[in-house]
This record gives sequence, C-alpha cells and structure tokens, in this order.
Amino acid sequence: MKMWSSRFKKELDSLANDFNSSIGIDYKMYKEDIMGSMAHANMLCATGIITDDDNSKIQNGLKNILFEIDSGELEINPMAEDIHMFIEEELTERIGDAGKKLHTARSRNDQVSVDIRMYLKAKIESIVIDLKTLIETLIEVAKANLNTVMPGYTHLQVAQPVTFAHHIMAYVQMLTRDISRLIDCYNRMNENPLGSGALATTTYPIDRFKTTELLNFKIPTRNSMDSVSDRDFIVELNFDISMVMLHLSRFSEEIILWASQEFKFIELDDSYSTGSSIMPQKKNPDMAELVRGKSSRVFGNLMATLNLIKALPLSYNKDLQEDKENIFDSIETVEMSILIFNGMMKTLKVNKENMRDKAKRGFINATDLADYLVKKGLPFRDAYKITGNLVSYCVDKNISLEELSMEELTNFSDLFEADVYKYIDLDYILSQRNVYGGPSPDAVKKQILDTKAYVDTLQIK
Repeated sequence: MKMWSSRFKKELDSLANDFNSSIGIDYKMYKEDIMGSMAHANMLCATGIITDDDNSKIQNGLKNILFEIDSGELEINPMAEDIHMFIEEELTERIGDAGKKLHTARSRNDQVSVDIRMYLKAKIESIVIDLKTLIETLIEVAKANLNTVMPGYTHLQVAQPVTFAHHIMAYVQMLTRDISRLIDCYNRMNENPLGSGALATTTYPIDRFKTTELLNFKIPTRNSMDSVSDRDFIVELNFDISMVMLHLSRFSEEIILWASQEFKFIELDDSYSTGSSIMPQKKNPDMAELVRGKSSRVFGNLMATLNLIKALPLSYNKDLQEDKENIFDSIETVEMSILIFNGMMKTLKVNKENMRDKAKRGFINATDLADYLVKKGLPFRDAYKITGNLVSYCVDKNISLEELSMEELTNFSDLFEADVYKYIDLDYILSQRNVYGGPSPDAVKKQILDTKAYVDTLQIK
C-alpha cells in the first residue's frame, strides 16, 4: 500500500504503477537520500519538532540502512515507488512510530531536489579530478614532444609548422575551460532546497540554515516554488558535460586521422585498439571512434532535458521525474570517456619522423620564405607571388623548398642569398615563433608552466 493511498478508493493499476515508478533510476541516490534525511531529522530535533529519543532512533536506523545497502546486505526493492519511499518504509518497519515522524515538514518535492543536487555535486567533484588527471597526462605528452615538428592545418590542408606539444596543449586549454565551467555549475547548484516543502514551505518552525550547514550547502534557496521546480543546474551540467564530450570528440577525430596509414603520425597501443573479424591486418582506433560516437548521446540528453522543462508551469510537475535518466547517462558516459582517453594518450607512440617529413613535403615554410623576401625589402604581395611561383615549381619537380638550389632560387629573385636556408629551416622557424602562446619550444614550455599554475587554482570551494 502506498503511503499516499489513504485519499484513494482504488489501488493504482499495475501497469500505471510500473509507469509511475522511478526506483530503477533514482536508486543511485540512496546515499544522498539517507544523508538528507539524517540532516532533516537532526534539524527537526534541534527545533523541538521531534524528541531526542525519536531522533536517536531515526539516526541509528538510517545509519544501519546505509551500511546494509553499501555492504549488499540490504537489496533495494525494485517494486518500490522510488528510493525515498523505499528508505522511509524500511526505516518505519524497523523503528516504528519514530520513522513515521521523519517526513514531518518535508515533501518528496524538496527531498528529491536536495538529493539530486548532492548527488551531482559529488559527481562534478569526481569529473574535475578525472579531467585534471587527463590534463596531467597530456602535459607529459607535450613535454616529451617540445621539439617534435608537425604540420599545423587549416581546412585540413598543411598550413604552418607547429610542434606536437603545441597541438596537444591546444586541447589542454579546452579542458581547462571545461573544468572552470563545471566549477561554476557546482557553485550555482550549491544551494539547499530542503525545507521548501511541496511548494510553499511549512507552518512548522524549521531551520533551513541548519540543514544547509549540515549538508554542506552554501546558502538555502531563496524561493520555495523555484526550489522544487528548478532544474537549471541539470541543464547546465548537461551542457558542461556536452562541452567536455565535444572536445574529446574533436580530439578523437584527430587521433583517428593521425593513426591512419595516410598520416602515420601516431600508433595506438594494442590495449586501446581492436581488430577486424575478416581483415587480419587491421588495427582499428575503436576507443577514439566510440568517444566520438558517444558524444552524440550526451548532446541528445542535453536537448531532451531542455525539451522536458520548456513548457512546465510552476511549480513541481511529474515530468521532472524524467530529468535524472538523462543526466545520469551523461555523467556515466563522460566519466568512462575521460578514463579511456587518458589511458589511450598515456600509451600511444608518436612517430616523430613521419610528422617532420609530412611538414617538409607540405611547403609548410612557404610563409616564412615570403617573410624572408619582405625582410630584404620586397613588398609582401610581391614576395607572396614569388613564393607561390616557387611552390608551383617545386610541385612540378617533386621537391621541397629546402631542396631548391641557390641557382634555382635566384632565377625567381636576386634577393635570395645563402642565409635563406637558415630562414626556411623548420626548427629555426619554430624557434622564432616565440610569441606568448606560440609554438616555439620555449613558448610551449612557458604555456605548460602557466597552464599548470592555472589548473591548480581551479578548485571547488
């Protein structure tokens, strides 16, 4: 029999009961539900609403239930309506009338709101830790490749020389922004809705600041109607996770390209690759492909949550029961994706010579050759035209700019001198791009130091 069934003359249809039940999803919040109930009972006792004896029974009963669920001794009943009812019913069965007093001055509306906030706060803390670990891995890869020359691309066409370290650090910057967004989201959801009741608080003399302190929230929420209907923080977290997955998906795309036979920039470790059932030579970048593919699930969860909320009147509506499945799926997806990506990056092999060779063959130093002529006094557009003609000449001859003889160079301009070979050397070019944020080894070293210092400041407080 449902705790709310006294108003009704008929029992809920069995199919309707299954449709109404959320225990298959919200059971994950059992710990938060118990912790929230313990804080609520302590507050009820502190304000004189329940006795010390009743509170003692509630606290001990809830602690035992938590221990037994954690240990596997107590199984959560899949036939229960939700995790809140399961725990309250289990408590009442164990301690009798004292258990029936737990829900005084509380509704499931503010109860579920506090549970989900506590659960998501803990998940954000975990995701931030995992992202920082991934950043540490990527920085180590960057430090090992400060002098690994590779082509930088625009439009997927060879553009200018960079280093593998500089390329990797571009993704590190994206991930640092992700951490910053997650912390901002944490701070916005760090408000306690408990005590808001169904929508209009209660006539009992409760102390919302007491439960706020006990549950480690920053402040109580300011409006009871908003408190029970607000799911902005779930939308925001879904967006923040979507951004993480977007960045990992972009990175995955490059990993897939780099690991191909056409690029051969990297080789993925066997432990993060799979084979073909019919083609024995294949080594597939399935982990990167799955991260790229799973990003679409997370984006879908974001859109589903937005659509869930867009037309809901104040205050609580049963539609909001659907909020948890989407965000829980997004969390589990991003957690696994970060761990997989970290292992994949830790174990990959960088084919430095292939990267350098591709850079040489892509006329990646053409801009620097034009700049050389500009420094000799030629207008840039004239220098650009001469360099373009030289590139066309090299294409016909199947050679690189570095392989041009002095005679060939002076056929195009008498401004060329022997020092030109220094100016179009890839290592020299990179060393000269020493602008803050640039790809020179020294600039990337500075970027690494500054990024590590910045990441250290990204703390949940």
